Amino acid sequence: MAHALGNRPTRQSAREGFIGWLDYVVWQIERAFTLLSSLFIFGLMMIGVVQVFGRKLFDAPIFGYIDMVELAMTTFAFLAISYTERLGGHVRMELLVGKLKGRVQWAAEFASVIVALFVVAILIYYGWTHTVRAYEFGDSTIDAEYPMWPSKLVVPIAFSLLWIRLLVMAYGYARLFADPERTPIGVPVVGNVAEQAKAEAAEALGADAREGGR
Repeated sequence: MAHALGNRPTRQSAREGFIGWLDYVVWQIERAFTLLSSLFIFGLMMIGVVQVFGRKLFDAPIFGYIDMVELAMTTFAFLAISYTERLGGHVRMELLVGKLKGRVQWAAEFASVIVALFVVAILIYYGWTHTVRAYEFGDSTIDAEYPMWPSKLVVPIAFSLLWIRLLVMAYGYARLFADPERTPIGVPVVGNVAEQAKAEAAEALGADAREGGR
């Protein structure tokens, strides 16, 4: 898994032209989606606690608990996908790309993002069609018969945000290809293994680790 080396969007980077502003705006939406995903996880944990104690102490489990978990899975899996992409946190094959420099590196990154845009566009389309089908046919869970279309709707929404993020990244990589001396904006800067390990340690341990690494 890759790790971006400290180039998250900030208010200062938002002043770096249109790409900086767009990167920052999309980043705020991604943070909101990630927060929402975290709240779903926390809420489901609390429901799980109530489920266990209710079943053990009062013989009164929550009706449809398994169905709730099933429906909530899309929020865990997809809402933070664009946020993770901006941080360079998705699994990457870096044996070749990690050794490239300059325009060749940015060209390879740009090409991979273009392919990703095409794939994600297909996923958005079919995610939406599955949502519409679930709504029209009244698709529901087996036990509690909760409607499934709201859960399925999360998929095209999350992928739409990812598509916008990839579009910003494509612009960012094209900008760097035109002038490799520019400061990377709108794209994750992924270092080598040693740099990633150092960055992850600093993030985990805080300022003390950063001071000690100097």
